[in-house]
Amino acid sequence: MLYYAEPVARLIGELSKLPGIGPKTAQRLAFYILNNDSGEALELARSIVDAKEKIRYCSVCSNLTDIDPCHTCRDESRNKAVICVVEEPRDIVAIERTKDYKGLYHVLQGAISPMEGIGPEQIRIKELLSRLHDNLVKEIIVATNPNIEGEATAMYLARLIKPLGVKVTRIAHGLPVGGDLEYADEVTLSKAFEGRREL
Repeated sequence: MLYYAEPVARLIGELSKLPGIGPKTAQRLAFYILNNDSGEALELARSIVDAKEKIRYCSVCSNLTDIDPCHTCRDESRNKAVICVVEEPRDIVAIERTKDYKGLYHVLQGAISPMEGIGPEQIRIKELLSRLHDNLVKEIIVATNPNIEGEATAMYLARLIKPLGVKVTRIAHGLPVGGDLEYADEVTLSKAFEGRREL
């Protein structure tokens, strides 16, 4: 980056800090921004600042929102007896795209990971438990990722919540639609068998 003027080098450096953006992609993005008119660059900058200033966590479910409580928590048509627990706000978007789930959500903002120093106190488990005291919630659906951290978090939540008399379920894991059995790993196949249902 020594070959660029300081403002260009700085722009490339900042863009390369984004996840999944290496130096070459950062360079391409920087030149794309520089080649467009100033209005587009200012609009991009404004949208970043606007998002940083206006977006916060919902006081109920911990999802990202610009109003508090968020739109989902305010929606009277949602089933308030069911809460789907996810790790990150982007997980809600994936579930909502199915158009099948009509309950509420709770975002943990991570998963238990002792290797990374993340314990139950560092994620929003306490906030989830406080939502269960009014006896309205009948089921918690744990939709954490199917990895070691997600499974550990699911097991921890089940141990905490079951004694409260609330049903705890886990989303099934298995083969993707259109996938071939011969290419599936053992864990995926095992989970597919565990989550089987009657036809």
